[in-house]
Amino acid sequence: MSKLEALHEIMQNIKGIIFDIDGVFTDGKLHYAETGEAMKVFHVQDGLGIKLLLASPVQVGVISGCSSPILEARLQYLGITHFALGASDKTPPYQALLEKWSLEDKDIAYVGDDLPDLPLMAKVKLPITVANANPLVAAHAFWQTQRQGGEGAVREVCDAFLQANHCLEQCMEAIGHGKLP
Repeated sequence: MSKLEALHEIMQNIKGIIFDIDGVFTDGKLHYAETGEAMKVFHVQDGLGIKLLLASPVQVGVISGCSSPILEARLQYLGITHFALGASDKTPPYQALLEKWSLEDKDIAYVGDDLPDLPLMAKVKLPITVANANPLVAAHAFWQTQRQGGEGAVREVCDAFLQANHCLEQCMEAIGHGKLP
């Protein structure tokens, strides 16, 4: 069995996906205005990927070490209701999500990019990282995306799950985007 076939087989048994934000949804860069206001950039394709994934049977969550109104607004816009922001130790919110979803480590995929993500990546069935992840983190991932954080990596993950579970077209219809040609 090839690594791609193994990846798709694992994805078919995943019931929950948890994402980090900075470095995964964003490029990890910090932008500050002269007034000190922080700004973050998100990729529109990642947003559609999340909306499609939310229409699937897979639970979607976010755990981030950072907390800001910008992040919360983005998550609310996308419809992600299961999130924890400002979690320097990501394990307690992770355990809370598992309880809420009635799932176990073997049911979860986690997408991260840096050292604070390693404890969760070590727990889950499918540890994933983005193309520009810290090399120490990438060494612990089963799969590393081809796209970088903030540049479509989230969409790559979402599309892979939807394709592995044969539900992309159903999800497109569920969110009102019609059928694929």
